[in-house]
Amino acid sequence: MPSKAEALCAALLLVACTGGNDRAVAAPAGAFVAYDASGLASWYGDELAGSRTASGVRFDPAGVTAAHRSLPLGSFVEVTSVATGRSIIVLINDRGPGRKDRLIDLSRGAAQQLGFGGRSTANVRIRAVTPSAEIARVLRAGRSAAPTSEARVARVSGNDSRPLTSRPLAASGEHRPYFVQIATFSNKERAEALAQATGAVVSAAGNLWRVRIGPLVGAKAVQRARDAVANRGYGDARILPAD
Repeated sequence: MPSKAEALCAALLLVACTGGNDRAVAAPAGAFVAYDASGLASWYGDELAGSRTASGVRFDPAGVTAAHRSLPLGSFVEVTSVATGRSIIVLINDRGPGRKDRLIDLSRGAAQQLGFGGRSTANVRIRAVTPSAEIARVLRAGRSAAPTSEARVARVSGNDSRPLTSRPLAASGEHRPYFVQIATFSNKERAEALAQATGAVVSAAGNLWRVRIGPLVGAKAVQRARDAVANRGYGDARILPAD
């Protein structure tokens, strides 16, 4: 159950549907409080196709949208699969889930994009974001947007936002070796599966398993490798100096 402060914030920032165009209007960039939570995601699909969402728009199972109990309608969140590290951006346009053990209810399109497969639920991390104007426009229009890596989003953290994508390497680091770290897992089998799918290698770090590409030398080569895995949905991939 949201706190009184969260409920008040959500009420003040609730975004209504614009008359006649059947679209929800996005909350202003950075207008809502920082949100970062982990829990269980479920999804809903054709059984509710065409029904009105809380924002007033009709539900499209193929869209990349979600239902949440307290985040402002018209706002955006980055949803990351805990199992795979894959991230997508979704538009909050409905209220739910009905079950208290679920954190967010995704549309079928969002669940497919996140890689649910045949599962009905998945463990996820949700963070409030402000996407680019183009990504926001595409999602509000009911179409599938590019992965997080291409969205140029900023995560909202109080009054501070930082770019999600890595900045290009400085010229001073041109000849240093770097790794592109795609994800870190506590499960070795999952790490190895991702490494095989991305052409990466797995290295142990205490009780964790890091999935990395490299070492690579040259700013262009490093950035290309990072962009390649980011474009596959791993928007949290980082460029790190070789140990």
